Amino acid sequence: MVTNPHIQRRRYVSEIQDYLLIAFAMLLGSVGWVVFLLPNEITMGGLPGISSIIFWGFGVPVQVSYFVLNAILLGIALKVMGWKFCVKTIYAVVLFTFFTSVVQPWAAPLHLLHDQPFMAAIVGGAFMGLTSGIGLYCNGSTGGSDLVAAMVNKYHDISLGKIILICDLIIITASYLVLHDWEKVIYGFVVLFVGSFCVDHFVNSMRSSVQFFIISQQYEEIGRLINQNAQRGCTVINSQGFYSGKEVKMLFVLARRNESQRIFQIIEETDPHAFVSQCPVIGVYGLGFDQFK
Repeated sequence: MVTNPHIQRRRYVSEIQDYLLIAFAMLLGSVGWVVFLLPNEITMGGLPGISSIIFWGFGVPVQVSYFVLNAILLGIALKVMGWKFCVKTIYAVVLFTFFTSVVQPWAAPLHLLHDQPFMAAIVGGAFMGLTSGIGLYCNGSTGGSDLVAAMVNKYHDISLGKIILICDLIIITASYLVLHDWEKVIYGFVVLFVGSFCVDHFVNSMRSSVQFFIISQQYEEIGRLINQNAQRGCTVINSQGFYSGKEVKMLFVLARRNESQRIFQIIEETDPHAFVSQCPVIGVYGLGFDQFK
């Protein structure tokens, strides 16, 4: 099958962007973990949470236990899920381990928010939530409970969210065995809540799009300007006014939310009397928008 060179190039650019975003996400996550959570003895879910418990209980560096545990899980996941599923996760795990090793010595003397554990939980949870959100948006993850959930979900009809939530709740509660402080366990639940909120907010906002229905006598000029200036496609729909009975042309346009102001400007400048309907769209997939992942 012959692939359109333009489409192929866009795929390559999209893949490069994914890997760059994952690298940025892993840097954010390492800062949130070793600057705000680890020094304040606030745990979280996933393998970073297990690594934190091992560090507090036995003094093993977090990057060592995190990498070893992920390597074991990834070895199992490669057999169960296949190479294609794991490649970006392997990339993310390696970068997260590297950034943690670099940031932790630098952050050790800072001990930010040491007397404000609740704020440390909020800030750290936000960092970790953005890390997970960016990773999921780019079809990657930091491993851990995500891998466990994916493997269980392959053979059993249990939702990914429930599996991840159960794993994280067990890990956070288990931190009491080494911290002996229920207050810090509660802060861990705060991290879980804030992180989940940030994941949902980021993924939904990144995929947020809008659709326009535009009725105007100047539909050809509006469509041409949207093509050229907003660089979005238009579809002409033949329609008829029910009351007037007149045949009208209606433009159907899909765009990113941040492009809507430019489209409104084009419509206003071309035909201030145009009839326009705009509504939000949760996700749009295809050329120029998101890929199926």
